[in-house]
Amino acid sequence: MTVLLIALTGLLTGAGLIIAIGPQNVFILRQAVQRRHVAAVVAVCTVSDLVLISAGVAGLGVLVTAHPAVVTVAKMVGGGYILVLAAMAVRRCLRPTSLNLDEVTAVQANVGRWAAVGTALALTWLNPHVYLDTVVTMGAIANSQSHAGGGSHQKYVFAVGAGLASVLWFAGLGAGAMKLAPLFSRPRAWQVLDGIVAVVMAAMGVALIASV
Repeated sequence: MTVLLIALTGLLTGAGLIIAIGPQNVFILRQAVQRRHVAAVVAVCTVSDLVLISAGVAGLGVLVTAHPAVVTVAKMVGGGYILVLAAMAVRRCLRPTSLNLDEVTAVQANVGRWAAVGTALALTWLNPHVYLDTVVTMGAIANSQSHAGGGSHQKYVFAVGAGLASVLWFAGLGAGAMKLAPLFSRPRAWQVLDGIVAVVMAAMGVALIASV
């Protein structure tokens, strides 16, 4: 039961961090709506997320061995960052906006396969928020699971849950874009989604800081 709870925590945390209106998700939506290189773009975003999450978990694990205080700092920074994300989600919830796919550049809309892959890579690896979300924040939370008692394997269970969130989100976003696009043209849809994100992020941020 504990393993399932940790995996679920990872799943909810990962979902809260990646589900938001951002350039990566908008690009996937646009490509999916036009049915252009969807599988390649989704694969790039998913694999990139898995690599970054794994790096965060493994990297912080190495630092913990030599410098346990690093985790304390990472928890504080990560918890604060999550609370900022929660506040941003609350703000978006109070001031909902619709998703206008026409605002995505025409260059992105008509790119070839390799250009689409390159764009997906750039939107992932050149975005500083990605490193805060996956390497720092996700790594800190994962390692906090191990220190909560139960062994180092718990952080990997958390990582599996977080990775599953990425797989499910990007696959679902790509496969369901034809139906999602009309839905998210309504501000109310984003308001509900951002409300859920705000609750999850606030709970995780408080819990992370409290665990210090």
